[in-house]
Amino acid sequence: MADHSKVWLVVPVYNEGQVIREVIKNALETFPNIVCVDDGSRDNSADEIRLSGAHLVRHPVNLGQGAALQTGIEYARSQPGAEYFVTFDADGQHQVDDVERMIQRIAVEPVDIIVGTRFQGDTAHIPLIKRVVLRTIVMISPGLRKLKLTDVHNGLRVFNRTVADQMNITLNGMGHASQIVSMIQRNHWRVTEEPVTILYTEYSMAKGQSLINGVNILFDSALRTNSRR
Repeated sequence: MADHSKVWLVVPVYNEGQVIREVIKNALETFPNIVCVDDGSRDNSADEIRLSGAHLVRHPVNLGQGAALQTGIEYARSQPGAEYFVTFDADGQHQVDDVERMIQRIAVEPVDIIVGTRFQGDTAHIPLIKRVVLRTIVMISPGLRKLKLTDVHNGLRVFNRTVADQMNITLNGMGHASQIVSMIQRNHWRVTEEPVTILYTEYSMAKGQSLINGVNILFDSALRTNSRR
């Protein structure tokens, strides 16, 4: 799929002024349509996004990653010709090559959504805390096992217009990932996974790999699992 004019990258942004312009500049070399949702950043993220050439939507206050994704998806699906949608992290962890491969698949395969996974291949590069938490989430979630998903909290996802039109994320924080799994089941979206490479830098590790972040993800997943029983 050489023409990426129908593809929109949705990037939630919160205090990523140090790296966001370079991340977007790199992605724009392949994907011309990118919307960044500045989720109430207190730094210069909005200015850096403007300089990058991406579309900018702003939340006046910090609402959470789930809310930023929903805002970005709503913006992207309102654009003429939008057919494929990508959720893409702002901290430089995701790779454009992986997105290209996932877009090529969804354009020809009978699937509605492709979720990136870190757990098909060598996992030694994944921080231990992250590895344990994500494996535990799969163990306690019957829905994940039924869908054969191994890495639901991977923020790299590609989906088609059907999914975008039905996507309604109401959990503003990290719980949105588990809610997306629930929507996959409820709406019978055809789902598969794609092995991807996550680049763990000193910067991204400091932003999102802490023990308390992992505990929060695990607690949210257990709470949602128990609430459905």
